[in-house]
Formats: sequence, C-alpha cells, structure tokens
Amino acid sequence: MKQQHIRRPDWLKIKLPEGKNFRFVQQTVREHHLHTICQSGHCPNMGECWGNKTASFMILGDICTRACRFCNTKTGKPLPVDPAESRLLAESIHKMGLRHAVITSVDRDDLPDGGAAHWANCIEAVHALKPKVTLETLIPDFDANEDHMHLIVQARPEVLSHNLETVKRLTPQVRSKAKYEVSLKVIRYFSQEGMKTKSGLMLGLGENIDEVKEAIRDLRDAACRVLTLGQYLQPSKKHLPVERYVHPDEFEALRQFALEIGFEQVESAPLVRSSYHAEKHV
Repeated sequence: MKQQHIRRPDWLKIKLPEGKNFRFVQQTVREHHLHTICQSGHCPNMGECWGNKTASFMILGDICTRACRFCNTKTGKPLPVDPAESRLLAESIHKMGLRHAVITSVDRDDLPDGGAAHWANCIEAVHALKPKVTLETLIPDFDANEDHMHLIVQARPEVLSHNLETVKRLTPQVRSKAKYEVSLKVIRYFSQEGMKTKSGLMLGLGENIDEVKEAIRDLRDAACRVLTLGQYLQPSKKHLPVERYVHPDEFEALRQFALEIGFEQVESAPLVRSSYHAEKHV
C-alpha cells in the first residue's frame, strides 16, 4: 500500500469528549487501574459512549503480543496477568451502574491458553456481582483452539464478538498473525454452540466492493448474526494509510445488503466501531 495523504471529509468530524458522565467514567477507570480499548484505540465515539456511561473494558493488560498494522494498542512483552483484574472489572461495572458492558482484550500468545481462563473468570465475576448485567465479549482468536474457546462458552456471555477486520486479500497485510479462515472458524464454532455472534470490518484499506460483499457473505455462512462496518482511520504515520474515505451512502447500501442476506442487526456508517451501540445487539 502506497503512503498517501487524503483530506478527511466533513462527515468524519468527531465530537471531543466532555461532560459530567464522561469525567465519571474516566475517573472510575483510572481508580480501578483498568484499561479501555476506547483510549488505547483512540475510538472516535469515546465522547458519546463515555458521556452515556458506557465503556469497552480491555483485560489482560494493555500490551499485545501481536502487531497488527491498523491497531494503536501497544505491542511487546506483556506483564503477568493480574489475578485481581476480574474483581476490579466487576466492581467498576457495578459502580458505574451499567446494564450492558463490552469486554475485549489484547492478544496474549505468551499464555498457554491465550488468556481464555482469565476471560472466563472476568465474565463470571461480573455476572456474580451484577447478575442482570449483559455482556458482549470481543475476543481474540485463541488460534481457534476449541478447548480454549469452550471456556468462554461455559461462561455464557450474552454476545460473542470476534472481528474479521478486513477482506481476505488484505488480511496478510493488515493483521500480523491472525488469519481470515481462522477468524471465520471462531465465529462458526461459537455460532454452533448456540451463541449470538457478531463481527466487524474496517473499510478504506484498499478493498473493493465485491471483496467486501464476499467477506459479508462468508460471515453469514458462518452463522454470524450481527455485523458492524466502519471507516478505517489511521492512528499514526506508523500505521497503514487510509486508501479511501467511504461515503455514508455506500455504508448504507452495504447495510441493506447485509440485512437482505440474513443478518439480524447491522451497524454501518463511517464512525461505527465494534462496540458502537452494543447494547442494541443483546
């Protein structure tokens, strides 16, 4: 992909974080020494979501063992897993008075189970303290190891999310280790286990419309039920450049296409991210 500088269109203007609820969420996250993908991923919707007292919590630390070229999360050698993290996560969700929460994590290829047991502990800790809270879990691929994925099944989050991220052709350039077919296998496994599955794609990395539709069909063939489509935004000059800013009308056309082939719910717009309006997807 050739580096280029494209002027950001008006429809991608982002509202700056502000307000009492935003500061409350920010303070709670800081006090409990938690990480959020909202911050590490420079999410454009952080002001809106935190202003509504919702956040996407990131477990297993903030250092990833992978180095995907679209992602702003730090990469390197992670710190040991904090056994108190599940309790602190549950207490934070309780303190915020949330009815729905999103949990994600860095990739932990350094751990024998990829962090699956810790994932299960976190889900169970939240449900134990707040039984009525519904959870969406945006998980890594665990190398599609069924023994590890089964730990998540047993913990029973309400929504199981794993992002395909991009089209098949671009996957080797965009994702450092993850493979297109492995991600589809993850979605298919959890779908077959009776879970509500969800996935997402970034647009603007050089894909064409036929490739996007192929990826959407592949996800639906894996029985994925919820889809998010959003514009890729370059986090820094070290990351992949934006090849094209996709017009909102194209996002709407893709939303209609996905609904027509059987998706139950679709969020498709330039600023949509994986956890955007996640409470609607339960």
